[in-house]
Amino acid sequence: MGLRENAKTLRIQMTDAETRLWYHLRAHRFMGLKFKRQKPIGPYIVDFVCLEQFLVIELDGGQHMEQADQDRERDEYLRERGYRVLRFWNHQVLGEMEAVLERIRLEVAPSPYAGRPGPSPPGESPQVGEE
Repeated sequence: MGLRENAKTLRIQMTDAETRLWYHLRAHRFMGLKFKRQKPIGPYIVDFVCLEQFLVIELDGGQHMEQADQDRERDEYLRERGYRVLRFWNHQVLGEMEAVLERIRLEVAPSPYAGRPGPSPPGESPQVGEE
């Protein structure tokens, strides 16, 4: 089975946690952003991605502990291509949905300091009496 066919199968066979999170992310419901589910990126299929934000969201179940090395490789591959990766445990999505959504919101929300000039480095501003 190819990557695209596998992604289609995964979309049909979503876990409870994926289904619940997808309810909040689908159809531009979350901050007006377009998320895709079970999307191939390179050799990997990510659980959720917002392409305009370069944000990948992965959900991990209890059986996932043995896949930690593969997850690190996948995360590194994605980060090298400019993606930010958020990972949540299934139990977090099932029991702490508001906290999960807030974490995602913080990741995509613009910084209140974006576009503001930072403080001048020491020695670059004129001293009193200098012009």
